[in-house]
Amino acid sequence: MGQLTAAAAAFVTVVLITTTMIGAEGERINKTSSSNGIFWSAANEEADSASGIVNDLEDRQLDGGVSTLDGMLQWAIGHSDPQKLKEVAQRLSPTELKNRQLEIRQLVDELRMPSDAQLMKVAITDLNNSSLSLEDHHRALQELLILVEPIDNANDLSKLGGIGVLIQDLNHPDSDVRRMSAWVLGKASQNNPVVQRHILEMGALGKLMHMVNSNSVEEGIKAFYAISALIRNNLSSQELFYAEAGDQMLQDILSNSSTDIRLRRKAVNLVADLAEYQLESVGRDELAFFSNQLFLKSVIDLTSLIDLDLQEKALVAIKNLLQLKTTEALIVKDFCGLDGALERMRQQLLDLMAVENHRDYAMDIEKLRLEVELMFRSKTGKVTK
Repeated sequence: MGQLTAAAAAFVTVVLITTTMIGAEGERINKTSSSNGIFWSAANEEADSASGIVNDLEDRQLDGGVSTLDGMLQWAIGHSDPQKLKEVAQRLSPTELKNRQLEIRQLVDELRMPSDAQLMKVAITDLNNSSLSLEDHHRALQELLILVEPIDNANDLSKLGGIGVLIQDLNHPDSDVRRMSAWVLGKASQNNPVVQRHILEMGALGKLMHMVNSNSVEEGIKAFYAISALIRNNLSSQELFYAEAGDQMLQDILSNSSTDIRLRRKAVNLVADLAEYQLESVGRDELAFFSNQLFLKSVIDLTSLIDLDLQEKALVAIKNLLQLKTTEALIVKDFCGLDGALERMRQQLLDLMAVENHRDYAMDIEKLRLEVELMFRSKTGKVTK
């Protein structure tokens, strides 16, 4: 709103002073005016009318009535008082008129906003500039992070060659550059098969998977975010992920107690999504790793951690895994100890329900836990009968 006010005020001020002066009528008036009659009007003479115009203009802008700077200028001209403009024009010399013309042209050029595609092109050019400072490199990546969110812009990023530049930056010596590059790639590829395919074809998945194990936790988290965005709801991406030992990567993250809790949350969330996608893929053979007992145990063991968000995500993953045909009930019961884990969680949630600040959330998780328990009992009952 602040930028709109400044731009609108600038346009209105210039238009009030110069609109009729630009034409022949303005010059004619000045040629016949006495030199003693040339003077600048006080600001308060236009203050009330200019303020009203600016306020109205802002309202029109918010309502979609004035969409461009040219439209703003035309609107201001149309809503100006011709008599007042004529009076102002009488006070200016031809030289001053010309100067005002140049000023308004310069103002239009300065305020005209470039398109998102143009801004992305500038940012990509900056990233390709080897002499660019590290601070400016970060700035260009931050700009792309914002710009690529709309799907059309993400597609333009690919067309402009930005994908290759970002993948190249995954090897940058600065950890923040690597982190932000992975972040941009992840955001651009969300629910976008075109960008996903382009990134995969350029061999970025293996590099991102390697980055997950970075000494920088934040870099690893953003790399995992990019991986998740690349393979969600994309069969070819998932096949490549499994071919790159993605199942082992997930198991390592889930079973390693020293792994950052945020990364473990993202990992179990991805497991839930992959299992759900498997359930929805009618006729597709179930993947062996979903039934791997060590992998299943790494998911179930998360329910014992004192982190409600992680426990909830683990329950969703377990729920989806239990629905797979290849998940053997007795392995889940005897080797993974799901029944004991669910009972311990029930006791923990009962304690939390007694605490007012946690009651509602604990009750929601208990509903999910009970749903998982009933599904588990149903599956084990079919086996033991």
